[in-house]
Amino acid sequence: MVREIVRDPMFLSQKSAPATREDLPAAQDLLDTLRANSERCVGLAANMIGVTKRIIAVSVGPVSRAMLNPRIVSKAEPYAAEEGCLSLEGTRPATRYRSIEVEYRDSAFILRRQRFSSFTAQIIQHEIDHCEGILI
Repeated sequence: MVREIVRDPMFLSQKSAPATREDLPAAQDLLDTLRANSERCVGLAANMIGVTKRIIAVSVGPVSRAMLNPRIVSKAEPYAAEEGCLSLEGTRPATRYRSIEVEYRDSAFILRRQRFSSFTAQIIQHEIDHCEGILI
């Protein structure tokens, strides 16, 4: 189900709780909402659709994936970035890493560990910040 995007900074500043198998429908809603907004965003966190659970969705080309309980386990090569957010007006500076390794559960709730780089790594870092209640 496509959900409305939350724009309330107070709500978005809340730290998200760990996701469970029972949150898999919210992960699907997140993917549906990401696809519906594909012309203007490449990633979403669950709190952006009103769900305070550690779930993100990321588009990499034509493929979108949900990550439950994502956690960066290693990072390398910091750089300064300028980012926008579907929930907030304008752009803001952020420090990001060109290469990250992320541990997460997939849409079958199987534990995965994967490396990401470049723009995909930046998207994931931005969405994990949302899970932590960090607004850029």
